[in-house]
Amino acid sequence: MQETTAGVDAAEVAALKEIALTGGVDGERKVSCAALGERLDASSQTASRRLQRLESAGLIEREVVADGQWISLTADGKSRLRGEYADYRRLFEDDAALTLSGAVTAGAGEGRHYISLPGYNRQFEERLGYEPYPGTLNVDLDEGSTRNRSELAAVEGVPIDEWEDEERTYGAATCYPARLDADAGSVEPVHVIVPDRTHHDEDQIELIAPEMLRDELGLADGDEVAVEIESA
Repeated sequence: MQETTAGVDAAEVAALKEIALTGGVDGERKVSCAALGERLDASSQTASRRLQRLESAGLIEREVVADGQWISLTADGKSRLRGEYADYRRLFEDDAALTLSGAVTAGAGEGRHYISLPGYNRQFEERLGYEPYPGTLNVDLDEGSTRNRSELAAVEGVPIDEWEDEERTYGAATCYPARLDADAGSVEPVHVIVPDRTHHDEDQIELIAPEMLRDELGLADGDEVAVEIESA
């Protein structure tokens, strides 16, 4: 299971879950360290330290008051729990495939440039087994898929390493094998590409493939598609 950059461990994730179970997902809830420690079978001091770590990691927001503290989960906190949920689904549900749905949209045009760079292109050929079409297909996710996008963290992807040339360093990314379904049919192999540092919001994904997906499936902006994620 994925760790945050702040090194949140399993015990702290358990505290995050307990906060969520008391209603912290939907808004602020007043929590005392004594009550949280009792639920975690830990001391008040231990509960306090776990809350401090969760706050430092950006997974909760809290306001300390005289008789406790008001706590709510941040977007990153909710995403972390969704990732945990996805892990357990994959353990116990045979049909727990992740499918993300949405509408085709125009991108900023940066994909064509970056996909074609030699440091990336070489890794795509070696690790994905094909040279991608120079460009990406952008999909605006619907509301349900936006919520579920964080489950990608529980899927084994293909790492694309950072590299550098004489001018700059180019960041790493992860590619997730997938199948693209549209009214005109299906295409695979396809990969969802997620840069480690992305300018996209959680409500959008980018796809790469050996061919131009718009031409292959006759897609236009606004067309509905589904992306079924597989394990690498």
